[in-house]
Amino acid sequence: MVNLSTRIRRARTLSRITQSELAKRIDVKRSAVSQWESALGTTPSVSHLIQIALETGVCFEWLATGRGPARLGQEAFGEAVILKDFAQDELESRGLVALGRLSRQKKLVAVAIIELLSGVTAVEAETRSHT
Repeated sequence: MVNLSTRIRRARTLSRITQSELAKRIDVKRSAVSQWESALGTTPSVSHLIQIALETGVCFEWLATGRGPARLGQEAFGEAVILKDFAQDELESRGLVALGRLSRQKKLVAVAIIELLSGVTAVEAETRSHT
């Protein structure tokens, strides 16, 4: 079963909001949200879990326990997150937030640049995205 920190991150990313935006909406500091999303971080109070569920549109039971559907009318998620698809640290998180703000055309250019810098060819990248 996926842990609470991963479900909190997944809820936030499903609703397409940043850590800063979620923090603002539930009246905490961004560092609190970052701690909640960290495997070794702190655990939010039940009242904060309720607020997270309301702000992100996920079911409280799924958020708190991992049971049931993440959102009403959907089947339960097998995994709360695809590990290769979320930021591993603050720098990657900043990059993903910035990438999310770009138009589709600019995203294609940005990803091509990152792939070039990382030494991944377009063919390899395409192959990896289908595995």
